Amino acid sequence: MKRLLLLCVTAFCLGVCVAADTKEDKQFPEKDGVLQLKKGNFKRALRKHDQLLVHFFAPLSGESQRVSTAFQGAAAELKGSKVKLAVVDVSKEKDLAKELNATGHPVIRLYLSGDKHNPVACPVPQSSASILTWLKRRAGSAADLVTDLSQSEASEEVTVVGFFKELNHEYVQVFYATAVELPDVRFVVTQDDDVIAKYGHTHDVVLMLKKSKLIKAYKMTPETSKGVLIVFITIYQMDPVTEYTGQTASQILSSPVLNHALLFVNKSSEDFDEIFSTFSTAAETFRMKILFVLVNVAELRNGRMMEYFRVRDFEAPLIRLVNLSNHVTYHLPSDALSVEIIERFCQDYLEGKAKPKMQSELIPEGWDQKPVKELVGMNLEKVAFNPDKTVFVLFYLPYSKESRAVFPLWEELAEAFEEREDVVIARIDASANDINLSVQGTYPSLCLFPALYAERVVVYTGKKKLKPLIKFVEKEMEKAKKYRAKEDEDRRKYTEAMKAEEAKKANKTKDEL
Repeated sequence: MKRLLLLCVTAFCLGVCVAADTKEDKQFPEKDGVLQLKKGNFKRALRKHDQLLVHFFAPLSGESQRVSTAFQGAAAELKGSKVKLAVVDVSKEKDLAKELNATGHPVIRLYLSGDKHNPVACPVPQSSASILTWLKRRAGSAADLVTDLSQSEASEEVTVVGFFKELNHEYVQVFYATAVELPDVRFVVTQDDDVIAKYGHTHDVVLMLKKSKLIKAYKMTPETSKGVLIVFITIYQMDPVTEYTGQTASQILSSPVLNHALLFVNKSSEDFDEIFSTFSTAAETFRMKILFVLVNVAELRNGRMMEYFRVRDFEAPLIRLVNLSNHVTYHLPSDALSVEIIERFCQDYLEGKAKPKMQSELIPEGWDQKPVKELVGMNLEKVAFNPDKTVFVLFYLPYSKESRAVFPLWEELAEAFEEREDVVIARIDASANDINLSVQGTYPSLCLFPALYAERVVVYTGKKKLKPLIKFVEKEMEKAKKYRAKEDEDRRKYTEAMKAEEAKKANKTKDEL
């Protein structure tokens, strides 16, 4: 009887435990070892785990997906440790994300001892190893970085070496705080005089090495802060010029240097090597101030980047400067690229002398009073797509010799059609106004807009002489007359059909009444 009672008690206890585990599983569902948190269980998860590393993610974000993969890998390594990993889908948990001020993505925070108000921000990791390194460094000290430098000198990856005479110096504290913020970078501390001497430096210096080669040295001073050191390392671990790709986009956009010089160029062009060399030489002058980026216009995946900056492949090579904090864009006003021209443009930009590239210039006073009409972005389409006028527009670059050479010819053409009220000869500065039309070919580009309701553009590719231009305009006007007659007939039929339909509806309503 006692044995039977004992068995019953044991079974009851096991049942309670299983029920409790089942209830807990429902409260804190997991996927690949990562907690799936919502507003209803977030606070309970904070109370349960002393160290809760949470990734607030948006499912459709490519970077969020990459971080989620890193979280799954790190969760497997951290199984059984004091740190628990979790995710919150901000697209579903909008109220929670707003409450915790985690509406951006990806946002990664470490919550300690149940305190939801003072989390520790975690750098966006490149891999699961980044997460593990960050947690380790955060819990460790500079002494953990002391190692045999000879093991790191030949590394393919960049190694940041801090050479300090005293490990308890405040310089070391700044160095280690920087290491915590950059978990994807290898950091080493050494006190070996013989090793450091071969690089021509003394103590209290930070060296960046790659394959035993010194990339750059930074001498620590009392003014050196963690932020300054992060900028130095982040910039010099990158090449002077970084090509924009799917792999480098995150690194470029997260750079602490917010001024970016973008070279739009076709890597298959014959003069690419010369252009790239020129751009790279100028880049060395502005390290730490301007990030130099190459965008290959022949790469289809760069279409969105080109669309954002309103750059077309035939316009390359060209250089744009942009500040990521205000997104104001500047255009290099030159059809030639040399080290001197690029450096002068960058220096003018830093000194506030460069002129921003606007979506449209202001409409100039008396823009339509001269034979050649002066168009800008805000009135281009209104003038060009007038269905009752044939409009011939010169798209030019003011700094281009080829463009300026067409100006006298364009004046002659305007005078030739001055008596024709149905013909407009105009021009527009393509460097100062965003052109939203499918203008093909390099500048100067001569585009005719026929007198049609349909928004058509005909690009002139003939000789830049007066007689061929006049002949071209007259020929296109004759073509447009035929199309216009058909358009008018189609519009008449459409109008009659609409009137008949309205009359039919009116009669039906009348019968129903």
